[in-house]
Amino acid sequence: MARQDQSSKPASASVKLSLTSALIAVTLFGLTSAQQLTGQTRSDKRPTGSSQGAQPKPTPSSRLSSMGEPPPALILKKKKELEVKPGDVISVNTSEVMLPVTVRDSSGRLVSDLTRRDFRVFEEGREQPLSDLALRQVPVDVVLMVDASSSVTGNLEDFRRAVEGFVTRLAPEDRFSLIKFDDRVELLQDWTQSKFQLRRALNRIQAGMFTRFNDALLLAARDQFAPSRSRRAVIILTDGIDSGRGTTTFEAALQGLLRTQVAVYVVSNTAIERAAKKTELDELTRGTDSEQRFNQIRIDDLREGLRVIDFSEERLSQLTTATGGRLYKPASFDELDATYTEVADELRRQYSLYYTPLNRERDGSFRRVSVETATPAYHATTRTGYYAPRD
Repeated sequence: MARQDQSSKPASASVKLSLTSALIAVTLFGLTSAQQLTGQTRSDKRPTGSSQGAQPKPTPSSRLSSMGEPPPALILKKKKELEVKPGDVISVNTSEVMLPVTVRDSSGRLVSDLTRRDFRVFEEGREQPLSDLALRQVPVDVVLMVDASSSVTGNLEDFRRAVEGFVTRLAPEDRFSLIKFDDRVELLQDWTQSKFQLRRALNRIQAGMFTRFNDALLLAARDQFAPSRSRRAVIILTDGIDSGRGTTTFEAALQGLLRTQVAVYVVSNTAIERAAKKTELDELTRGTDSEQRFNQIRIDDLREGLRVIDFSEERLSQLTTATGGRLYKPASFDELDATYTEVADELRRQYSLYYTPLNRERDGSFRRVSVETATPAYHATTRTGYYAPRD
């Protein structure tokens, strides 16, 4: 019995050892599985890649940085402007010529009900074939210019009022800008369709001393009118007397306007100045001989002033006739409103006449043109000619 008891003890101990080992193995297996399950779950919640320790909670800045560099800002590219060589004509295509034409009856009233068949166009005396769409509606770009020298200083408010009324009569697609000149030439308002912007610019006009009239004309023609298909006009309130302190001659200014095909309308205050000078001269020359000798310097000055006014009017007439515009000579500044209204009516009822020249030479020469109507009593006006393109 004692031997049996001794032999059973090792067997019992072996069984216990086996159970203990199995229990430990099960425990270790469970822990390992739990760790693997936990690790897989965590790995699903964070980005892949090597990491050490706990990952910090991402902040807004870290989220933005993780998105990489932002895309570049959008830039609106400016459309490439139409390239036109100096001297090219305003045209719908490279061969057509556009002529702004004003027609009046024998009483001076505007005529606006004509058709293509009512017109004949001549270039250097040779009749030209009109395009099928000879008459077209074309917007107008208008430069409003004011002589701010001493001769107009006291009536700038009349000019402001007349200009504000003028722009209200333009079509919605028309544009306008404002230039004042005296001893300087200054662009007060670039191209706009805003009456509010124009009104603010008008309030910035200040009087100067001298008159750089020729410089102002050339600068407006050269710098203000870019290549476009619009009609072009300049309306100037001035006496047209250049003080000679600029760098441009009258002939150079006129050629610049013809090259850019600008019609010039002049509202001249020469009639107002002439009346004032004549009144003063009559008073001085009615005195006795001794009084006239005493005032001789002033008398000579007034006579010279009248001569200069006459010469200026001749130049202004030449300027407006050559460019297809018109010269207005109101008797008083109170008539400015009516004068500017008449200019606006002419621009609104003007014909835009197109034709293709029979002379296809691109030699840069100046070619004279004229327009006739089927009704002899009607008078058609346009610019005297244009400069052909040059290769």
